[in-house]
Amino acid sequence: MSIDLHIHSDASDGAYSPIQILEMACEARLEAIAITDHDTVDGVHRALACGIPEKIRFLTGIEISAAPPRGFPCGGSFHLLGYGFRPDDPELKRTLLVLQEARRNRNPRIIDRLNRMGIDLTVEELSAPCDAESQIGRPHIARRLVDRGFAASIDDAFDRYLGKGQPAFVDKHRIPCEEAIRMIREAGGVPVLAHPGLLKLPNAADIADIVGALAAQGLQGIEIEYPEHTVAQKEVYRELARRYDLLMTGGSDFHGEIKPEIRLGTGYGDLAVPFRFYEEIVRRRHRNPAPLTGSPLSGGDKDPLTASSHP
Repeated sequence: MSIDLHIHSDASDGAYSPIQILEMACEARLEAIAITDHDTVDGVHRALACGIPEKIRFLTGIEISAAPPRGFPCGGSFHLLGYGFRPDDPELKRTLLVLQEARRNRNPRIIDRLNRMGIDLTVEELSAPCDAESQIGRPHIARRLVDRGFAASIDDAFDRYLGKGQPAFVDKHRIPCEEAIRMIREAGGVPVLAHPGLLKLPNAADIADIVGALAAQGLQGIEIEYPEHTVAQKEVYRELARRYDLLMTGGSDFHGEIKPEIRLGTGYGDLAVPFRFYEEIVRRRHRNPAPLTGSPLSGGDKDPLTASSHP
């Protein structure tokens, strides 16, 4: 039985709605999924509101842009995943509003840099084709660059204009990692280090130190199964999970048309995330000290933690 715990909907930078993702997950015969949009739970709310099919388990999820621990410079993407939390938690909602506002303020700065390069784009033309509940970010800008003929593909747009170190890059606002970990746990959830293979640490051996620092701050899991992870990397991450009593998780990082080569549930075709990863998250969530109100997990079995819930 296979699962996918790293999926993006059109509430952030994915191409498909939460309802479409649920339908696709059922067609792919996935046993459990989590929608993990960037800095928003709108997709989670929309999935719960439409009803989770009985044949699939559903974890509330999010991917938070965080700053790495002090003393650990990362050249790549430092993100934290959260699973099984209460999506209406007041502190979570307040923090996500701050992150979403920072994202909106970032877009005009990117557009201004593109304009100064002679690329005629406006914020308004980014807003027009997007769902009102969606966040607009760099992938949407990249898509417009492709549509207007300034880039051959979304990857090309990032490589030439929008990626780190490129002329239109503007860094995003990030909350301290210890704050993100605490927030997820206090909302009843399980915080997980996303795709450690993308961190681009100065020294590959630094991964052990950074995971140890995060575990001391309350991290509870590490994403092992991920399309970009090599066999050797996954073995290193498994050993770190054993050393620090961390859960192992995994997912495709599915975005749909924005990353067309990545397929739901299977990544490049060889990803297989075992169902026991989902079960272990549910068990670990039971051990978290935060009080639980309602059910942030939904699905086909009758356990109160995994019964269908539509808050």
